Amino acid sequence: MKTLIGRIPVLDVRPLVDCGRRPAKSVVGETFRISATVFREGHDAVAANVVLRDPAGRPGPWTPMREIAPGTDRWGAEVAPDAEGRWTYSVEAWSDPLATWRHHAGIKIPAGIDTALVLDEGAALYERAAAGVPKRAGREAVLAAADALRDKGRPDRERLEAALAPDALAALERHPLRELVTTSPPLPLQVERTRALFGSWYEFFPRSEGARTERGRLVSGTFRTAAQRLPAIAAMGFDVVYLPPVHPIGSTFRKGPNNALDAGPHDVGVPWAIGSAEGGHDAVHPDLGTLEDFDAFVRCARDLRMEVALDFALQCSPDHPWVTGHPEWFHHRADGSIAHAENPPKKYQDIYPIAFDRDMQGIVAETLRVLRHWMAHGVRIFRVDNPHTKPVVFWEKVIGMINRTDPDVVFLAEAFTRPAMMHTLAAVGFQQSYTYFTWRTTKQELTEYLTELSGEAAAWMRPNFFVNTPDILHAYLQEGGRPAFEVRAVLAATLSPSWGMYAGYELCENTPLRPGSEEYLDSEKYQLRPRDWESAEREGRGIAPLITALNRIRRRHPALQQLRNLRFHHTDNDSVIAYSKRSGSNTVLVVVNLDPHHTQEATVSFDMPELGLDWHETVPVRDELTGETYHWGRASYVRLEPGVTPAHIAVLRPSPPIGGSPTS
Repeated sequence: MKTLIGRIPVLDVRPLVDCGRRPAKSVVGETFRISATVFREGHDAVAANVVLRDPAGRPGPWTPMREIAPGTDRWGAEVAPDAEGRWTYSVEAWSDPLATWRHHAGIKIPAGIDTALVLDEGAALYERAAAGVPKRAGREAVLAAADALRDKGRPDRERLEAALAPDALAALERHPLRELVTTSPPLPLQVERTRALFGSWYEFFPRSEGARTERGRLVSGTFRTAAQRLPAIAAMGFDVVYLPPVHPIGSTFRKGPNNALDAGPHDVGVPWAIGSAEGGHDAVHPDLGTLEDFDAFVRCARDLRMEVALDFALQCSPDHPWVTGHPEWFHHRADGSIAHAENPPKKYQDIYPIAFDRDMQGIVAETLRVLRHWMAHGVRIFRVDNPHTKPVVFWEKVIGMINRTDPDVVFLAEAFTRPAMMHTLAAVGFQQSYTYFTWRTTKQELTEYLTELSGEAAAWMRPNFFVNTPDILHAYLQEGGRPAFEVRAVLAATLSPSWGMYAGYELCENTPLRPGSEEYLDSEKYQLRPRDWESAEREGRGIAPLITALNRIRRRHPALQQLRNLRFHHTDNDSVIAYSKRSGSNTVLVVVNLDPHHTQEATVSFDMPELGLDWHETVPVRDELTGETYHWGRASYVRLEPGVTPAHIAVLRPSPPIGGSPTS
């Protein structure tokens, strides 16, 4: 009879995604924990290690595991894969006869119980163990320990102490004597490029950049004029420039300013109403220029060390070529008309959703063609609009096929929806996801949500914290003014490895369409909205200097480029939140005043062991925002004034600056 458990039980290996049917996720150089429950019968010692196998199936040096909390039988080890591709990981558990002997000897020898037998047994174990220790790795030290155990001319205690010499123990730590080795089934691990986890995103509408007045009306900007904005975006430290759809826009049921149902003859329409006589998803709007102009825009961004992310919205205007070429791809109502998109009470008369189940294979094929078209023009990142309104299996097919040939392509899910759908989209392939961060504003909300995101969920779902979008102007920003914009930028940039903002955030634009609405007044979705960036900079309006500092700090400190290392610390004021991130010798402490209206004071109780410190230590920390140095210990006082000092981003034991962004 085949048993379901090994000689040494190895249970509940984590991370585990969809019962092991889907890979856990990581990026090159990201540190994360692999854990398992390991135990055996009786009182003999057990040990465990992690085995990572690279995409070629080669095992790396095994990583020893440690019991996470004594008495729990839960073991863990930190690993960091160093190359892209499909890896596997497994846990090996084994009986540790030397640890068992050392425990017994430490009791029996001082008590004078069976001393001769115990010492002889130890010598035999050390001799067996020495056979597995390479000569260069300390074999002689292990043999010397065996000789000491057999040396009857020395006192028993001295023989034992000699066997526990540090050099012998160090050699056996690296090359232990293992018995009854039991290996868990291998689990898949997908290791992706750094940009899948870390990056700073900036969203803007190319048509608004360079828009000008001609004959009394605004005329669209172009890719060429939009490219003139790129140096300023790069100077703020952004890695990714995200463009809403750049395709032809339909005229049927075109929306006017502020979502008006009746558009004027010169209204530009909504970019998400894709398709007209000029083309569909594989074309560019003629007002923006040509494909060659788009290529030049991408090259300009690349020269500034930024990538271009393109919106992929799988929907059509009534004028899209697919409507006549593939009528089976759309929902038809009882009267024969095609159903437009709705999210009651909202109606989107200018958009037709896709009916996937009528020709899934054909829609998959066309989607792949469109994506590869833009990939051929330099796009390696797609922000996918409303993926939760399409079948999950569709995305599994599409992303799987794209990443099979082009594993560097990153997909960001714009899915503000139920947790089950968001998590499943991430599990089937989306490298990143929008989140509920916008609506988490209190200390309790942020702590609970970020504990979830940085915990087990981080093995498959990576958050991208956008502080605003063309659709979302939260009440916190509307009511809190500039200090609120500063607070949310600090939180997004330091809590998540990936964060983003939509143009105008740096100017603190916060006028809603109406009270209680999250829509912007005169939203750029419906009309051209040129901004006078030069005057804003000259007059010192906005928070561009803070945003620049945040992105510089993120690039300088590896701890902020990780997600799973987030730890919260207690404060005695609910308006003040404190947390830390630690990566190797780099530790960053962040304390933020969540109240944009009032100065707040608090005592922060740091969990010193989480920072790699003893409880009694007091250490200097340097505030990266102000350059000031403080001495913080277990209980540290802070005073944060909105608009002056909204936060401390303090570095403990600062590491040398790292030039530029990580390899992407």
